[in-house]
Amino acid sequence: MDLLIGIILILSFFGLVLYSVKGFNLMVGFFLMASLWTILPIIGHLSEGVSWSEIGTMLQAVYQNAPETWGAVLVNVFFGAFFGRVLLDTGIAATIIRKSVELGGDNSGLILVIVNIITGIIFTSLAGAGPVISIAIVVLPILFSIGIPKAVALFSFTGSVAAGIFINPINFTQYHAFFETGSSYTYNQYFNFGIIGFVVMLAVVSAFSLFFLKRANPVFNWDSADIEEDESDVKNAPNIALLTPFLPVIGVIFLKLPVILCFILASIFALVVCRELTEGFRAASRTFTKLYSDAVKETSALVGFWMALSMFNAASSFAGPYFQTVIGGIIPTSALALCILFIILSPLTWFRGPMNLVGSGAAILAVIMQVNPDLPITFLYPLFLSILVGMGHFDITTSWISWGLGYAKVETRDYMKMALIPGMLICLILEMITFIWFGN
Repeated sequence: MDLLIGIILILSFFGLVLYSVKGFNLMVGFFLMASLWTILPIIGHLSEGVSWSEIGTMLQAVYQNAPETWGAVLVNVFFGAFFGRVLLDTGIAATIIRKSVELGGDNSGLILVIVNIITGIIFTSLAGAGPVISIAIVVLPILFSIGIPKAVALFSFTGSVAAGIFINPINFTQYHAFFETGSSYTYNQYFNFGIIGFVVMLAVVSAFSLFFLKRANPVFNWDSADIEEDESDVKNAPNIALLTPFLPVIGVIFLKLPVILCFILASIFALVVCRELTEGFRAASRTFTKLYSDAVKETSALVGFWMALSMFNAASSFAGPYFQTVIGGIIPTSALALCILFIILSPLTWFRGPMNLVGSGAAILAVIMQVNPDLPITFLYPLFLSILVGMGHFDITTSWISWGLGYAKVETRDYMKMALIPGMLICLILEMITFIWFGN
């Protein structure tokens, strides 16, 4: 019976991969998988004479306890999204981009590198498709206008966004919940690896962008119509406000303050220096309420996905023993073998593939944790994050990349060919660092 259930579970896993590749709704997909991966172990348990009370405990764990554990995660995400809306609505993010372009003068390669660095820094605090697209609308026309080929500009921008995700506390909270909600593993413990991921990804993306740029031989053209802006719609934030994106990270890492408090204080600082709170207490209250409401709306689509994903993760713990019956001998047990395997299989993060944690890769995590129960989260987290961000954030099914391909009129094949080798190089470097630093 265990072998049969294990085979059905594996087939359903490949069904989830196909479902994800086809672009169907992931929230519904994970809910269906959570239900299937709960029902099949229940059948297996019933054949062994398990009591109904124990079955009820399994149902409670999947459909009640698991979603409830996301409460702390959602609170952090909502306040992080609120901070992101402040950066966008005050014009701080766009002002930082425009000023960084001025530093590059008429050197298109230098401008590209500066924009990469600034974009990466901005997305250490911003998160979500909405903010990415809002910044892209500022960045991409500038890059196009100075002769950067559209495929290079899109690759460079999306890679820089991913670099920022390595340090972003909102993303850390989101991904951490896949492993061990309530774990003592903290953002401060992870931060040093995040900095390395940020630097490695920016360096590799910038180096390859310059290589692609040199081959393309761009022509500088500030007069391009692509960069025309309606001056009445442009917000220029004061210089002191440009410090705002750095404040949450500084507060969390160096001052040891709670992350939500850091988001709130940084948001108040930005609104005050940008003179958005000058019309009295009632108007200020409306401003805060609107910004928070808009932020929650932007993240609401993800909430349902996370709830379904939490059910799936809980169900995976019950399905794990059946996976182990079938493929337990195939999964590597050494840290080095896992790192090498992840490097080789990193392209399978694309199309929400089996190595993509925010997709069907959650099942792989469950199996690895079942086969290797002694592996600590301090190793598992960077093991998965290296390929999730280093390669997975070049996936064309990512919402902002899908949007960018249409906006820039870039062929999907051209973008993928451009991103494959840099992505694998990033994964190679970071997985080797993961093994050296945490594998022992």
